[in-house]
Amino acid sequence: MILLTPTSAFFQDANKLLLNEQANWVHLKEFARKNAANALSVANMLMGMASILCSLNGHHHAACWLVLIGYLLDLADGAVARQLNACSALGAKLDDFADFTTFGIATSLILRTPGLLDNILCMLYVLSVYTRLCFFSSGIPFMYRGLPCIYSSAILVCVSLLTGGNMAVLRILALAMILFMVSQNFYPHDRVLESQAWKKVVYIGGVAMVFCSSFPPACVYYLLWSVSYILFPTTLWSSKV
Repeated sequence: MILLTPTSAFFQDANKLLLNEQANWVHLKEFARKNAANALSVANMLMGMASILCSLNGHHHAACWLVLIGYLLDLADGAVARQLNACSALGAKLDDFADFTTFGIATSLILRTPGLLDNILCMLYVLSVYTRLCFFSSGIPFMYRGLPCIYSSAILVCVSLLTGGNMAVLRILALAMILFMVSQNFYPHDRVLESQAWKKVVYIGGVAMVFCSSFPPACVYYLLWSVSYILFPTTLWSSKV
């Protein structure tokens, strides 16, 4: 009996330790499930912040590429949140902050020059993105009100790269994108990763273009992608699955 008591205590301690490890593993998986989409939003925000620093230090190409990476992350975070049933108010706020950083502030800096009018245009662009985010709730399922800032941002950075930062073209394009974003027109919620197979292929192609291609083909690819959303929103990009 004296010998059995320590053995019994040992097995009890081992069993408690095993149960604690299992409980910790369950908590860890639940934490990962709830925050996977938030991590993508934070990564998008970091891309925007890095793009801002690159713009301020004169690294124009790097700044534009970082915005395009944020483009892919933004399309993924909502899909991950819905797939894992992890949508939350915190996630929605993080997504808005990330969008404002990457597709608002970071994108507007490609319009920045020493000229006063260009600086005013930068501020107007940022304000239009802010206005667009405020209009996010359209009251209609699967619809946005105003052009999503992700597409206007992609168009601007791609044109900037393709034209070598031609400010005359960028000014006209920025004004057009501002009008699209603050308009009350409805655009479909594309849900690229949750829709038809060809849309998923388009997304995978975008990933490949960013990491495996030189910048002219990648810019043309993203430009066609974004322009098609503006020109054929319902025909091509309706979110009905």
